[in-house]
Amino acid sequence: MVAMGPDELNDFLAAAFPQAQLPMRVTRSDAGGVEVTWPYHENQLRPGGTLSGPTLMTLADTVAYVAVVAQIGPQFLTVTSHLDIDFLRKPPAADLRATGEVLKRGRRQAVVSIRIYSTADDEIVASSSCTYALPSTPPIGPTEDVGP
Repeated sequence: MVAMGPDELNDFLAAAFPQAQLPMRVTRSDAGGVEVTWPYHENQLRPGGTLSGPTLMTLADTVAYVAVVAQIGPQFLTVTSHLDIDFLRKPPAADLRATGEVLKRGRRQAVVSIRIYSTADDEIVASSSCTYALPSTPPIGPTEDVGP
């Protein structure tokens, strides 16, 4: 079940992180999961000409967030509770493409599998697993007051 398509998810990310101006774009959202692309920028490089680990971790976390929100709808307070990542090979200085699939969703958490690919050769560069804590309240916008 998909609650949000790519355009809705891109708008949601812009609203959730207005200060960040995320360069990532959701390109697919369907029953099989989501796909997100991240254009290459030289600030992602580390010494040796490879994309940095923090770049790959940021993409993995974002893909997991998008995968969960695509299913449950616009829940800004969905948060990461665990993330692990395996760096499988040196990613070249190129755009990244990542896929995310919700493996299990319960009332309180969701587990997402993420694969990150280099668009230079479409080879996998990292694999990640992420658990998200799900909010127990109705959706709340990022700027609404949630006082007592």
